[in-house]
Parts: sequence; C-alpha cells; structure tokens
Amino acid sequence: MIRTRIFLLSPANASGVNGQRLLGASGESDLALRLRRSGAPLGEVYRFISRLYFRGKLDYAEKFQNPPRGIAGVQIITGAGLMLPETVVTLSDLRRISSTAIDAKNSHYRRPLDSDLLRLREAAGNETEIILLGSVATFKYITPITEVFGERLLFPKDFLGRGDMSRGSMLLRCCTQGLELEYLPVETIKRSVRKSASVQGE
Repeated sequence: MIRTRIFLLSPANASGVNGQRLLGASGESDLALRLRRSGAPLGEVYRFISRLYFRGKLDYAEKFQNPPRGIAGVQIITGAGLMLPETVVTLSDLRRISSTAIDAKNSHYRRPLDSDLLRLREAAGNETEIILLGSVATFKYITPITEVFGERLLFPKDFLGRGDMSRGSMLLRCCTQGLELEYLPVETIKRSVRKSASVQGE
C-alpha cells in the first residue's frame, strides 16, 4: 500500500540576480510585468528565480505527491507560512514574503508557519508522510516542522552530501525516469551526523 505523502519545499532565494530582476521596479520580462500588474503563480516565480534547484524540487514533488483527499500535496515554506505553488502573488506580495528572515528564532516567520503546520497535521491525520525538499543543515526548516510532525518528517537520503545544483539535476532526472528517491526520518539523519562527528573527533 502506497502511503499518503505531502511535500514541503524550501523557497527560492530572492536575493540573487534573478530574484532582483523581479523585485526591482524596472524588470521587463513577461513575468516581471505580470507581477507588477495582475500577479503570477508563486511556483512560476520561484522557478524563474531558481531555474535548476527549485524547478527540480517542484517538478519532483508534483510528480510523486500522494496527499489525502482534499489536501494539497505540494506546499512551499515562505515568510508568510505555507503557500501553494498556484497561489497568485503580486510584486508587493513577493517583496513582503522575501523580506521576512527565514530563521527559526524569528517570530514573524514562525507564527504563520507554526499555525499552518498545525492545521496541516490536523487535516492530514497521523499516517501521512511529510517530506522536506530543502536543507537540514540549519534549524530554519527542521525546527518548526519537527516540533509539529516529529519523526514523521522525512528527507531524501540522496540529498546528503550534495549541493543545490546537484540536487536539482538529480530531481529532474528522477522525474524523467519515473524513479522516486528513498526517504529517511530527519531525526535519524541528525543522529547519524552527530555520531559521525563524534567518531571523527575521537
């Protein structure tokens, strides 16, 4: 039996070159113009900003999601809580989201995220797997999510030791080949990393 699963994606970093092309007032791309006028889907915006890593995460999550009925299987972690890829955002929305520091100690980031995670837990039930496509090297994502989901939070095993570009390429290959990655509980990964560091320090 295939278990239900929901993917949580870390956001694209808008501070880079592509992000600044959208956040500025003079961008002339079709997407920049739409952002200033009627808005554009957040997933499309983040794909533009991160054309390999976020694109890979979104394509992979959309292909392999298996959410419970009535719940979105792909959700993006942002400075405004969890948002769906299809949510239309304007330039002012993007600036507001991007201006919030993604930091586990930042209450402006944590309050909406904690609230959305608790609602997701209630709606998804106890059997749904929660898979993070993002970094576990810092606490900014794993702290709030594990506080709500504990060992139900999973992470792709093959992400370990890879940089963002390598992860993006791998995810796109998985989509093309129809091969899903193996997942491990984040808590297991953290214990393994601590044990390895301890052995190396002996």
